[in-house]
Amino acid sequence: MKPRILENERENPIIVGLDIGTTKICVTVGRRSGSNKVELLGVGKAESAGVNRGVVANIQKTVTSIREAVAVAEGQSNVDIKVVNVGIAGQHIKSIQHRGILTKSDDDEIGRIDIERLISDMYKLVLPPGEEIVHVLPQEFTIDNEPGIKEPIGMAGRRVEANFHIISGRVTDIKNIKRCVDNSDLEVSDLVLEPLASSEAVLDEEEKTAGVVLVDIGGGTTDVAIFHEGIIRHTAVIPLGGNIVTEDIRQGCAVLRNQAEQLKVRYGSALADENKDNEVICVPGIRGREAKEISVKNLAYIIQARMEEIIEHVYYEIKSSGYEDKLIAGIVITGGGAQLKHLVQLVEYITGIDCRIGYPNEYLAKTDMLNKQAFDELKSPLYATGIGLLIKGILAIEEEEEKIEEQTIKRTGVTKEKPKEGVKEIAEGQSKKEGWLTRFLGDWIKDGADIDDDTFIGKK
Repeated sequence: MKPRILENERENPIIVGLDIGTTKICVTVGRRSGSNKVELLGVGKAESAGVNRGVVANIQKTVTSIREAVAVAEGQSNVDIKVVNVGIAGQHIKSIQHRGILTKSDDDEIGRIDIERLISDMYKLVLPPGEEIVHVLPQEFTIDNEPGIKEPIGMAGRRVEANFHIISGRVTDIKNIKRCVDNSDLEVSDLVLEPLASSEAVLDEEEKTAGVVLVDIGGGTTDVAIFHEGIIRHTAVIPLGGNIVTEDIRQGCAVLRNQAEQLKVRYGSALADENKDNEVICVPGIRGREAKEISVKNLAYIIQARMEEIIEHVYYEIKSSGYEDKLIAGIVITGGGAQLKHLVQLVEYITGIDCRIGYPNEYLAKTDMLNKQAFDELKSPLYATGIGLLIKGILAIEEEEEKIEEQTIKRTGVTKEKPKEGVKEIAEGQSKKEGWLTRFLGDWIKDGADIDDDTFIGKK
């Protein structure tokens, strides 16, 4: 889908990301800033009331939350938001591997248009009823029986083959997301799988090359993406997240849901043995009833049991992918659930793989639009998907620019570095011959030198 921008300025277009999560709806507004940096202009956040496990369950409540988040982001950034890049997740997301073949009529160099033809063929695959393709991600290419090629553009070849990682989702859930955006008076520029967006914000190319697992623990789902040799190898969505931990605390400690959430955020730990036996939290009673005392260690036991289950699901996905022994960069945890204390230690204990927290601050440029407190808050793993959607939007704009430039070169022979001879003069209304001669021979022509026109055949 062709990327859209909000301003007429082509040099530095403004991009908007919309993360429709289970616990929050987040709108991020930004643009390119220097080399591989994103300048954040504004962020809006609202409580998500109509989404369950990454899937829209109530359109009207979701629309209300989107409008609220958009209004906050517009106020901060002074941008009229109309077009958004939307994140998509949910347990309905599936992935398959497929292989495509393209046979060209000549041995000329392979261009971006050839690769796009291969990709467009993948969108014609027959899927089970009720499913549609969200992403077609190229992996290795084989050119004239030469395998293992990652960058085929510019190489000569007649037969091009490629392995593709294809991500699909349920049609009804995708339509519900688009309907929510439409009802919010916005337009969808692109749908982006949320773990792919998060990976852009918290991983670098070195990690993706070495082999890494991204685990994005959200409120309703836990998203998994495995990279190796710079290529996406496996994706999965686990229908468990931070909300189910909160529900366990609510039932186990017999408290209100908002109290359970506060207990998890302020005192929660993923390892019970890291807490002291005599630490106690006092929770106010309901309507004059006596306060309730809860042991911090018992709270940690409740959390640890559920987090172990989630990590076991993640570990199963790692083993089933076949890349368990190729993950030199280990596991990177991000999302709101990554803020849980001692989670890294628990992940390393269960999987035996190195782990770290992924913060989305590496690609953020300092900005005058946001105060220091707001900017520091955006460095939280909570905003990894929102910032990743901005980066994905910027990359889409850059790819579109490269495609337009490639098409222009094929059509006219004009490049940015070396303009085609006579183009400037032709644009000014002069003839090809006059433009060529005036530009390159100057005063010598004006002096009346005798020139044979055949000299310039093939150069004009």
